[in-house]
Amino acid sequence: MADWMSGRADWTGQFNFLNGGGTVGALMRAHDWSNSPLGQPEDWPQSLRSVVGLLLNSKFPMFVAWGEQLGFLYNDAYADILGAKHPRALGARFFDIWSEIWPDISPLIDAAMAGEATYRENLPLTMNRHGHNEYTWFTFSYSPVRDERGHVAGMFCAVAETTSQVLAARRRDALLQLDERLRNVADTADISFIASELLGKALGASRAGYGAIDHEAGTTFVERNWFAPGYDNLAGLHHFSDYGSYVDDLRQGRVVTNTDVEKDPRTAANAGAFQALGIRAHLDLPITENGRTVGQMFVHSPVPRIWRVEEIALVRDFAERTHAAIARRAAEHELRLSEGRLRQLNETLAAQVEARSAERDRLWNLSQDMLARADYDGMMSAVSPAWTRILGWSEAELLARGYSTFMHPDDRQSTLTAIAQMAKTSQPSRFENRIATVQGGWKHIEWTVAPEPDGENFIAVGRDISVTKSREAELEVAREALRQSQKMEAMGQLTGGVAHDFNNLLTPIVGALDMLQRREVVGDREKRLIAGAAQSAERAKVLVQRLLAFARRQPLQPVAVDVSQLVDNMAELMSSTTGPQIKVLVDVKHDLPPAKADQNQLEMALLNLAVNARDAMPNGGTLRISASAETQLEADREILPGQYVRISVADTGIGMDEATLARAVEPFFSTKGLGKGTGLGLSMVHGLASQLGGALIVNSKLGLGTNIELWLPQTEPAPDVPNILRDAHSLRGRGTALLVDDEQFVRLSTADMLVDLGYRVIEVTSAEQALEVVRDKTPIDLIVTDHLMSGMSGAELARTIRAISPDIPVLIISGYSEVEGIAADLPRLTKPFRKDELMTCLATLKPSAINGANA
Repeated sequence: MADWMSGRADWTGQFNFLNGGGTVGALMRAHDWSNSPLGQPEDWPQSLRSVVGLLLNSKFPMFVAWGEQLGFLYNDAYADILGAKHPRALGARFFDIWSEIWPDISPLIDAAMAGEATYRENLPLTMNRHGHNEYTWFTFSYSPVRDERGHVAGMFCAVAETTSQVLAARRRDALLQLDERLRNVADTADISFIASELLGKALGASRAGYGAIDHEAGTTFVERNWFAPGYDNLAGLHHFSDYGSYVDDLRQGRVVTNTDVEKDPRTAANAGAFQALGIRAHLDLPITENGRTVGQMFVHSPVPRIWRVEEIALVRDFAERTHAAIARRAAEHELRLSEGRLRQLNETLAAQVEARSAERDRLWNLSQDMLARADYDGMMSAVSPAWTRILGWSEAELLARGYSTFMHPDDRQSTLTAIAQMAKTSQPSRFENRIATVQGGWKHIEWTVAPEPDGENFIAVGRDISVTKSREAELEVAREALRQSQKMEAMGQLTGGVAHDFNNLLTPIVGALDMLQRREVVGDREKRLIAGAAQSAERAKVLVQRLLAFARRQPLQPVAVDVSQLVDNMAELMSSTTGPQIKVLVDVKHDLPPAKADQNQLEMALLNLAVNARDAMPNGGTLRISASAETQLEADREILPGQYVRISVADTGIGMDEATLARAVEPFFSTKGLGKGTGLGLSMVHGLASQLGGALIVNSKLGLGTNIELWLPQTEPAPDVPNILRDAHSLRGRGTALLVDDEQFVRLSTADMLVDLGYRVIEVTSAEQALEVVRDKTPIDLIVTDHLMSGMSGAELARTIRAISPDIPVLIISGYSEVEGIAADLPRLTKPFRKDELMTCLATLKPSAINGANA
């Protein structure tokens, strides 16, 4: 074998051009070049070496393609562009790497190899870098590279991916075009079509449209929609039942991003209906009013498609602007109708005043609007019966007092100013104010007033809009709740991600400290230091669990929990925790149905609530713990309809003001002062309740105490399971364990534990490498794998192993629960962990995993 492969290459001599280069440079130095069209590095010409040395030490994405088969070399920055094609692309043929875009780039390659440099800006390319097609844009140049004889032997490329910039520019252009084209469009059908056309073309879709949703009928009505040539028009009425369960998400105001209707469980059973319409992927964005979905903006794709965050944002902008434009045109139409009615009324009233006909009296008496004749001095001379029906005042009372006395004090000056302006300009005017009712309340009235020809009087038409105002207030409350929900969700995602990374950092720390404590190879002073470090690591682990609880990503084991027994068992602990100054009362019914919960997490949650209650009663008080079965019939902002067990923890402490109550469940928010609390207790309980499908309700008044309600879903009682005594310490492995983890120090720590348990350990850094080991028929008794890794995940690896070698047990190790993508029957262990926890977990697997079938 050449020095190159034996690891004895001279890095200061002929191979110094491969020095540095980060990860890719290291890969080049360790690469087996025997199957590469480039041949061995010692045979590379100086011209190629110079280019490779240049690109390896550049931070800008670059590659070189060399020789007749265009062998491919690149740097760290370009590896990000390759995605899942890296590192197998190293030394491979250019065509094999980028076959899907070859028709687009081959003319440019031919020109470069003919000696002509080329440059393209924002060239659109459909790439498959992560197992699916995606639309991308790149700015790059191809430059010919000549060998020592002056012949073109290869080509060099400097490239920058501009996908985000192109999509952002398209979004801006599309929105500008939308505003420009909708400016003077009156017809609502034309508005929805124009918006759909611009959106569909901007996203390269096959169809786009705007539909109104009828919840009771379970339908959506599309008045007009845009569709590309070769695709059907979807205008008309459509029943949601024909297209699968994704509509449930839409009805609840959630964005639907379906990447493949044949694989999405919400639409797989109805894939034929989508295929008949040429739909393989779709994006549906709900439009809501007063917390209810009233419409949708939809985009269709004829091929599977991953919907980008930028694309979802563009559809949301289009949906909001289209809906606003339609609502505005509808309001303008109603205004024109109202003004027409006003003109008609003025004309009718003027004619009727002159003729004093019976028709005027009929209109006057039957009108649902409040009609009046008044002068500019502040008195009314005539009022219609609608005044009495709406406000309760008699006609005599209304005519005896100045009309300003019926107005709300805050509205009086603006109303009189509008009337005075009308007198000055002789032009009709519109305004709103509040008018007193005979019961002492207020009605919101929208007024249209117009002067009479005599210059001394005017006609007023008032419409009661109190219901509309009330709905607007409700809408604002709902919007504020949505903003708060979005804020908490964003904080949850942030803390969950931090906690996941922190668990990866803690795992080798906890493992190393555990090993040192078990082996007892140090003196007393070192033992104290190690014990202190282990205690700190345990506190960090608890802190991470609280972060994961708030982020709704803690690893739960939900079972049927007897709440009454759990509370009874904890009563003494709560009493000792709160101290002698606080009286603990327990009021729990003993015939409660089981609740769906993780018993350990629920105990921690109740203990947190008891500690918070203790701190809120520095001078003593009463802590009452109660539980009851509840039925929620209608959905509200916190609790969905269903059967629940409600646990209440109420104190007689200092309570919270509105500002504190609004932030009570935010992580790291605390009123206890520096060093007296993490601010994660209540947020942890909130995350636990949400993750279990329940809710946390906090009621508090300053000076009156706090009542915190934990609502947990009811469940069926747990089936009887025979007690099986497992002696984990006797189940020591004697076989071969395949360990898969892309984190070096986590892998080293776990391998050490497995060796201590008696295993021979094979270490790999990816699921793909693990599959190669299994398929090579290497005897394997156990697979221990991380879940989140580059490329294939641990859950995907477990499913693949089940298909090819079902007798090999697989244990998944995860940084947090990562419920999505992990089947419920797959054994898992949460980071960080000690050797005894790993051993106990392995004891629950099949015997072959412990006894070593291949030992």
